[in-house]
Amino acid sequence: MVQITKENGMQHAGVPFAWVEVQYPDKAQWDEAGFYDIVERHLAALREQYRDYVRADVFGQNPYFRYFRKFKKTYPVMMQFESVLLKGREFPRWNPVTAVPFLVELETHVLCGTHDIDRLMGPVELYQAEEKTPFEGLRGDEVHTYPGDVTGRDAGGIIFSMIAGADARTCAREESRHVFYPVFGVPGQAPDALRSAQTRLAEYAALLAKDAEIACELI
Repeated sequence: MVQITKENGMQHAGVPFAWVEVQYPDKAQWDEAGFYDIVERHLAALREQYRDYVRADVFGQNPYFRYFRKFKKTYPVMMQFESVLLKGREFPRWNPVTAVPFLVELETHVLCGTHDIDRLMGPVELYQAEEKTPFEGLRGDEVHTYPGDVTGRDAGGIIFSMIAGADARTCAREESRHVFYPVFGVPGQAPDALRSAQTRLAEYAALLAKDAEIACELI
């Protein structure tokens, strides 16, 4: 079981954090075709729901959109939402394990992620960064933390920042089978705001692999 704790500053700032831990069985036991059929049905429903999409109406008051704007960044979930649902970009299919949170983000507009538990070095501690600390990002480039941003680290170093994303060491790969899906919260947000995304992550993981071992946590 992955262990995730909050540093005292995170506790005082009232930053909720949830995750879903999944132990997927061997890939031969997955129902990829059935899972992607469900993805297509959900995408069709989203296109119908947002056929009169106006960015300000959908994301203008979104707490993540506003959080990223404080750091002069564009909320990535909004960008992928518009890219897939409005501009015709293909839903990413290279790895069903990471397709699970991608679909959840499109539906809930809540920021999620995927990390390989087998690549972690001990427990994970959540904290708010105090300075710009460099680490190797998801694509192998050098990124850095942002002062005040929600950040996670293990004994080997930084594994994610909300603004900069996942690190190269623990990000999910095609061969990843034991993962945790973080569900990020922002300062002052009610913990219940994360539950819908958390529930969907568990539901979609089970649809992909009915024999997956799934556990949900919220702190």
